[in-house]
Amino acid sequence: MSSVPKRALLSVHDKTGIADLARGLVEAGWELVSSGGTALFLADEGVPVVGVGEVTGAPEILGGRVKTLHPAIHGGILADRSDPGHLADLEARGIVLIDLVVGNLYPFTSDPGVELIDIGGPTMVRAAAKNHAHVGVVVDPADYRPVLDEIQNVGFLSDATRRRLARSAFAHTAAYDAAIVAWFDEDPLSDHANDLLKPSLHLTLDRVQDLRYGENPHQAGARYRVVGSSGWWDTTVVHGGKAMSYLNLFDTEAAWRLVHRLGDDPCAVVVKHANPCGAAVGSDIADAYLSAHRCDPVSAFGGVVAVNRPVTLTMAEALSEVFTEVVVAPAYEPDALVLLGERKNLRVLEAETPGWPELDVRGIDGGFLIQTSDDLVTEPPVWEVVTEREPTGAEWADLEFAWRVVARVSSNAIVLVKDRCAVGIGAGQQNRRDAGRIAAEKAAGRAIGGACASDAFFPFRDGLDAAADAGVTAVVQPGGSLRDDEVVAAADAHGMAMVFTDERHFRH
Repeated sequence: MSSVPKRALLSVHDKTGIADLARGLVEAGWELVSSGGTALFLADEGVPVVGVGEVTGAPEILGGRVKTLHPAIHGGILADRSDPGHLADLEARGIVLIDLVVGNLYPFTSDPGVELIDIGGPTMVRAAAKNHAHVGVVVDPADYRPVLDEIQNVGFLSDATRRRLARSAFAHTAAYDAAIVAWFDEDPLSDHANDLLKPSLHLTLDRVQDLRYGENPHQAGARYRVVGSSGWWDTTVVHGGKAMSYLNLFDTEAAWRLVHRLGDDPCAVVVKHANPCGAAVGSDIADAYLSAHRCDPVSAFGGVVAVNRPVTLTMAEALSEVFTEVVVAPAYEPDALVLLGERKNLRVLEAETPGWPELDVRGIDGGFLIQTSDDLVTEPPVWEVVTEREPTGAEWADLEFAWRVVARVSSNAIVLVKDRCAVGIGAGQQNRRDAGRIAAEKAAGRAIGGACASDAFFPFRDGLDAAADAGVTAVVQPGGSLRDDEVVAAADAHGMAMVFTDERHFRH
């Protein structure tokens, strides 16, 4: 058997680069075996190839469902070359060793269906990966060149290379199977078609970005992407600045989502430690940014800025006066980009509109906590006015804006708004009274005639009284407290309008 040339089995759906790899293997003295469309493709490219049927002595059957599922193929892949019994079995049956398997699977996610559930492909790939002590397996066209270089330069693949390739192969088949499970769950006939929390979740993630560090410099961090999916981060253009850290991405994600939840007018958001410390609508994007920054300029130091309009030179000039970690926008005027580029530590991102994940996932010991995402109902007509006085038009606008912002603030949260500009934000307090006090202190008299949003009900009237003391004339809250009547009576006594949403927005 030692006189038999090395043999590679090529069976790929994605034929990118396969002809060049095949030619290189032939030049290195290898024999090629292939099946179906891959064999025809290579033959058309002038590459000598042996058909799988010639190896197995059996034609394809069942419309191609069975081609490579044969002992002549899998014996050659799975044989342990260190086991004399295995080698004797092969010799007795005239089976030739297969030293390399190159395969990638039907693109199931592109057009899910039974006929794109690959059987022979995963079986060959898994067999080769299992026997990686002796067999190489390649599933990614990006590996063709380094694999061919190693074979041409050394004559064989090293143990480390085969092990690396085997790991990639099992990741490939795992992602493939996960996509099939997801397809079954999405089938209208499935028991779980309408259930976001499935009986099992099969997440397959690719590391796509190494981060500068995690939450702290001693922690490592990376961004992963669900296999077969993409998000706005994958198309973002980075115009300048140093490498991103975990918190840079986390805060930028929070800012970019929020700025796209605040309406269609020019809007800016400033985020620090995942919490908005400024949010405002303006006559133009520079005005919006300046108003958002004025909400809490102390907290804005070292924050993330997101805007929903192209950054103008006027806005860039204002932004350049403040230490900012990241700015993200849909576009930049050329002069603005030049000016911001002078800030060497400022990350300047140009991004597409963000999506909104269906599930929130957090790690705990031994597993994960998973919940559906917190959708926001902001249409005032579905809210209930519970006071004697209804909100004015201006108050309705402030109430809706405040409600959108408070839903993205860590609990307990109070947000004070005037003219669709946040003027005071109390975030992450253990009691609502302190959150209200902090929001009022930051507002410093700017909330007069404005709105107050509370992410959960007021358990006592003292929170409502604090909002009145800050000059607020309208309040939005979920309601549902045992003391709702007392709180509503307090609002009436203050001449305030109050709206119940019947939906809280705790965020931890």
